[in-house]
Amino acid sequence: MEDKRPVGARQARDLVRVAFGPSVVALVVIAAVALLQLVIANSDMTGTLGAIASMWLAVHQVPISIAGHQLAVLPLVPVLLMVAGTARTCAHATSPRASWFVTRWIVASAIGGPLLFAAIALAVIHDASSVITELQTPSALRAFSGVLAVHGIGALIGVGSQVGWRALTALRLPLWLGDTVRAAMAGLLALLGLSGAVTTVSLVVHWGTMHELYAVTDSLFGQLSLTLLSALYVPNVIVGTSAMAVGSSAHIGFATFSSFTVFGGDIPAVPILAAVPTPPLGPVWVALLIIGAASGVAVGQQCARRPLPWPTALAKVAVASLLAAVTMAVLGYAGGGQLGNFGDVGVDQSTLGPAVFFWFFAIGALTVVLTGGVRRRPKRVKRPAPAAPVEEPPFDDDLADDEALTTPIPDMAAEPDPAPEVEPEPEREPVPPPKPVRPAPDLEDVEDLMVVDDDIETGPNER
Repeated sequence: MEDKRPVGARQARDLVRVAFGPSVVALVVIAAVALLQLVIANSDMTGTLGAIASMWLAVHQVPISIAGHQLAVLPLVPVLLMVAGTARTCAHATSPRASWFVTRWIVASAIGGPLLFAAIALAVIHDASSVITELQTPSALRAFSGVLAVHGIGALIGVGSQVGWRALTALRLPLWLGDTVRAAMAGLLALLGLSGAVTTVSLVVHWGTMHELYAVTDSLFGQLSLTLLSALYVPNVIVGTSAMAVGSSAHIGFATFSSFTVFGGDIPAVPILAAVPTPPLGPVWVALLIIGAASGVAVGQQCARRPLPWPTALAKVAVASLLAAVTMAVLGYAGGGQLGNFGDVGVDQSTLGPAVFFWFFAIGALTVVLTGGVRRRPKRVKRPAPAAPVEEPPFDDDLADDEALTTPIPDMAAEPDPAPEVEPEPEREPVPPPKPVRPAPDLEDVEDLMVVDDDIETGPNER
C-alpha cells in the first residue's frame, strides 16, 4: 500500500526508526532474559536495571567487571545480530536516489541514537553500583567506542548496499571495487562455513569430553543455560578454527592450538569448547590448511566473473583479500579478551590477518589466471611513418637552355591524333503537335448548325 504521507513525515519516521529501533529491540530482549533468569533463580529484583544496562553494553563488546574479575570474552552472536539489525534499518531508510544530505542524516541517526542509550546505561550502572558493590562501572571511553564501532559498521553496510555504486561514480573510483566486496564475502563465507563443519565433526569426535562438561551441573536449568551459552559462543569457536585453518593459532590462557602443535591447559567448562584438539596432535589437523586454499579459490572465482587486464585483475584480488583479512582481524579481536583467572582468550592477531591475505591472494590470483579472469589488452596498431619528402634537383639555367635546344619541335603538319569516337545519342521520338482547339460558335450561328428533316431528305443540291 502506498504511503500518502508527506515526504518530510516519512523521512522523520525513518530517522527515528534508524536511531532507536535496533537498540530498543535489543533492550527488550535483554530485559526479558534478565527477568526470566532472576525469577527462575528465585532472586530479588535488586539491581535489575543495572544488570540490564550492563548486558546491553555487553552486546556492544563492552567488558563487564564483577567483583574485580573482568569478563571481556563476550559472545559474537548478539553483536552480529546488532550489526545486522542496524544495517537492515539503514538500508530500508536509504533510497538509491537519495541525496547525500539525507544519507548523512541517516548515518548520523544510526550512530547518535545508540550513543544516547550508552550514556543512559552508564548512568544506570553507576547508580546501581552504589547498591551492588560487586558491580563496577565500565570505562566511558570503552563504552562509547564500542557502541560507535558496532553501529557505525552496521550503518556503513546498510547505506553502502544502496548507494555504493553511486558513491564510486561520484568519487571517480573504478567500478570493479564494488566486485571486491562480493569476492571478499564469498571467501569469508567459505572459510567460516568449512571451519564450522570441522567444528561440528570435532564435537562428534570429542563427544565424551562434551558430556563431562555437561556434568558440571545436575539441574535442568543449569544444563539449558550451558546449552544457550554454548550456542552464543559458537561464532567465537569458529573464528578460532578459521585461524588454525589459515596457519595461525588460537589460545585459551596457556593452552595453544594450531594446525601443527597443541599445548594443553585448563579450559572453561563450556560444552562448545570440547571441540578443541587435544595433544598429541594427529596429522588430520594439518588437513585444515585445505580450507584456506578452498577459500582462496572462492575469492578467485568471484574476481574472475568479469575479466580484466592482468594488472587490474591482480589489484582486484589484492583488494578483496585485504578486505577479508581486515574483517577476520576485527572478528578475532571482538571474539577475544580477558576471561577472569583463565587469562587472555582469542587468536594470534599478529599472524591471522597476514595469513588470510596470503591464502586469499595467492590462491585467488592463481584461480583468476586459470579460469580466464585475465583479459589481454588489445594490440596497438602502429601508424605508418610519414614518407620522407623527395628532394628535387636544383634548377640549372644552362642545363635548361641545352634541353630547350635539343628537344625536338613537334611537326605542325603532322596529322593530329584522331579524336575519340563519340557514340551518337539515340533519336528521340517526335512529340505530336497539339490538337487544334475549335473556337466556340457564336450564338447567332446556332441555327445554321441545326439540321432539320427537310435538309436530310432533299439534300443540299435540291434546294
